[in-house]
Amino acid sequence: MNANSVYLHIPFCRHRCAYCDFNTFAGQQARIPDYVEALQREIQALTAGAAERLPVHTVYFGGGTPSLLPISAFEQILTTLARGFLLSPEAEISIEANPGTLTADYLQALRATGVNRLSLGMQSADPGELIFLERQHHFEDVINAVTWARQAGFNNLSLDLIFGLPEQHLGTWEASLDRGLALAPEHFSLYALTIEHGTPLKRQADLGLIPAPDPDLAAEMYELACAKLTDADYLQYEISNWAKENSNSPLPTSHSPFLASQHNLQYWRNQPYFGFGAGAHGFVSGFRTRNVLAPAAYIRRMSLTAAPLEFPRTPATVNAQSIDRETEIGETMMMGLRLTREGVSDSRFQARFGVTLREIYDKQIDKFVAWGLLEWADDHLRLTERGYLLGNQIFSEFI
Repeated sequence: MNANSVYLHIPFCRHRCAYCDFNTFAGQQARIPDYVEALQREIQALTAGAAERLPVHTVYFGGGTPSLLPISAFEQILTTLARGFLLSPEAEISIEANPGTLTADYLQALRATGVNRLSLGMQSADPGELIFLERQHHFEDVINAVTWARQAGFNNLSLDLIFGLPEQHLGTWEASLDRGLALAPEHFSLYALTIEHGTPLKRQADLGLIPAPDPDLAAEMYELACAKLTDADYLQYEISNWAKENSNSPLPTSHSPFLASQHNLQYWRNQPYFGFGAGAHGFVSGFRTRNVLAPAAYIRRMSLTAAPLEFPRTPATVNAQSIDRETEIGETMMMGLRLTREGVSDSRFQARFGVTLREIYDKQIDKFVAWGLLEWADDHLRLTERGYLLGNQIFSEFI
């Protein structure tokens, strides 16, 4: 039986950043106790409807700012998960955190709950860029958070950085990379800024108050990052993600490094995951599920006594879309080709869908291999380095 993953959405923030289009809410921290209780109720409702206790190998607290939760909340949620699922003793349990919300005591207590991976939203080391992004921390907070995390026993840390900001310079981007590298995390996630509809940045751009990001400069920043992280012995295993290599892996071209995000690999391999919380999404038993967005509505739905719902629905579910075979194949290709080392295994694809890659995508494969954008590594179809910056155009022809 394939192992599953669990995502828990924590939508609370002290301040909503200018670029953020996630399902997050500032100034609603008073709802946290009721929200934590609602999360536990949703886990219980879903697992009660399952035919058996399902295995889980990764748990991810995302947001929002999960580090606003009290330690007791993590203890309660993880206990509820362990009762409802077969939670692996070696499970990767991750939490996203704003560096400005952490203390040494909090991290010590957090590690004691079983959380073993920390993803810090560094974003930049440049004070001006942090102000532009409306981040509520300084780079000194990142240094402190890493120091305290190491002291608490965290040996799997990730830093998130953003590049391609309006008027950002290559020099400040390189300086942020260097300062991040000096902290020696096990993992980096680097994302180009996109100005999303409905965000303060979008309104500023529409009014002409800020220039549009320069895509050519962003590409140059990406290539610089690729070179620097490779020189520092990080393995790029996904278009936007790097991790320290597992030196014991006999097949580095087709196997992920040990310190890759195992939870995010679940998404990229299009494997099942449960989504709990306001606005959370899931992919289970051939259904993509989506929960109600507002925390107040989520709490209200989960406080009502309702008849058991058909698995994998819960009272918080507002949509459960059946995914047909053709859609699942396209999604598997679109997500899997993001894995720069692993790509999509022809043998695994055939075992899952009963056909080979060439039986469905012969013309697309020949075209992009001839153009030098895709390549075969053993039975794995993957992007070439030339293909990394053109990923979206390539993926669109496989869905």
